[in-house]
Amino acid sequence: MTTVAQSLVDWLQHMGTEVIFGIPGVHTIELYRALPDAGIRHVTPRHEAGAGFMADGYARVSGRFGVALVITGPGLTNILTPMAQARADSVPMLVISGVNRRDSLGKGLGHLHELPDQLALTKTLGPAFHLDQPDDLPAILDQIAIALTSGRGGPVHLQIPLDLMAAEAPDAPQPAGPKTPDLPDLADANALLEQGKAPMILAGGGCRHAGAELQALAERLGAPVVLTTNARGLLHGHPLVVPASASLGPVRDLIKSADQVLVLGTELGQTDYDMYDDGGLPDLTGMIRVDIDAAQLARHPAALTVQGDVATILPQLTRATPAPDGPVRAAQTRKAAYGALPAGYAAEIAVLDRLRDTCPDAIMVGDSTQVIYAGNMYYDHDRPRGWFNAATGYGALGYATGAAVGAALASPDARILCLIGDGGLMFSPGELLTAVEENLDITFIVFNNAGYGEIASAMKSAGAQVLGCTPRPPGFADLARACGLPFTRTTPEAIDATQSGPRLIEVTLPPVTTT
Repeated sequence: MTTVAQSLVDWLQHMGTEVIFGIPGVHTIELYRALPDAGIRHVTPRHEAGAGFMADGYARVSGRFGVALVITGPGLTNILTPMAQARADSVPMLVISGVNRRDSLGKGLGHLHELPDQLALTKTLGPAFHLDQPDDLPAILDQIAIALTSGRGGPVHLQIPLDLMAAEAPDAPQPAGPKTPDLPDLADANALLEQGKAPMILAGGGCRHAGAELQALAERLGAPVVLTTNARGLLHGHPLVVPASASLGPVRDLIKSADQVLVLGTELGQTDYDMYDDGGLPDLTGMIRVDIDAAQLARHPAALTVQGDVATILPQLTRATPAPDGPVRAAQTRKAAYGALPAGYAAEIAVLDRLRDTCPDAIMVGDSTQVIYAGNMYYDHDRPRGWFNAATGYGALGYATGAAVGAALASPDARILCLIGDGGLMFSPGELLTAVEENLDITFIVFNNAGYGEIASAMKSAGAQVLGCTPRPPGFADLARACGLPFTRTTPEAIDATQSGPRLIEVTLPPVTTT
């Protein structure tokens, strides 16, 4: 007999799932019973938030959806923050949870892990499915497959009642083959591109799997390419790349001077385009916009919108000859943008440059910490999908440790550098042990200023008393020893991340002050 749990695990296997991140509980025993024979690796985080962030990091690096398995109630509420981060960054993630027996739902009977309505929580973040009858499973799994492998991407939730886990179910459906999308008519787009004398491109996370297509298009157009945070690593060192935030004045000057702006796979969100909330982004109503999400295309006025996957669309966009001064405009913008960085950012970016040059082709996974804020403003990484963090969009602290574990499992031959502050690490220190347990090549680099420096600075600038910004960090040497991690204490100028991980490096910084 095939049970619901077995059929679900068989489907995951058919979909190419290699790793599941989860913490077992009495509500998910049947799912765990089915795992050993499926050949799917199970990784145990120390907190369900870690499971979600691991699934996120795994998906970003592998290009496949990540999978997290959690218990009813607290397991699901613990993973809501990672689901929200995945939604903000369009990262495909499947969260599978239990839920109490069908005959108890919504009745407030005081069952273990009971919530009034679990699905109501996750429906705000993406597609959410409740299995009410075993025979419904194949159809639901088909819908989940579509949600995870097409469109913009984001979290999907499936909850299975306890009384159905071991119920007899149909066999798992085989995944449908990829559909060849209909190519939209691009004649109008190409006519506009032909007319422009000073074109440029704004490229977002929707381009991260289309680096070759983006570079070829930029060269055909002679167009400088401004990369958002989630597109960094594309076009590394290319004469047309501008690896700088559109929140900086010189980048906005480039946009303003362009007579044709091509906007690709970016939501035009505030943390990429108006980080300082000054409303200074130039008018983009004349843009040509390409995005896979129709709802996203409807959110901003444009001269022309094209719905579709950028990897399919970009090879069809062209003009007769490239604009002649694209590399010059890009070089001028890079120089001016670097010169316009906030005080102290150049030193932070120099740290990133040294790490990149001494650890080439590494994957840098970041948390909300000063060196990451600086890199998001200006930094040219050398690996596609090799620079990502939670310091933009939803901005979840504690993201990086779990995401680094997921990244390492997705690309076991890559060097993973996890860049995190002392405050962020205290949100998720348990995942250091997961890295040790799985023997992953991750170097955790902790920038320790004994507080929340960015928040303290914001409080001072607002004329408010600095309060709550100096929580005492642990002794990181002792923490490393307790986790079985080799440990080094150093300064920003002397970081050496060339040795294999897992290991922990503490970078000492001047402590946060309250005055």
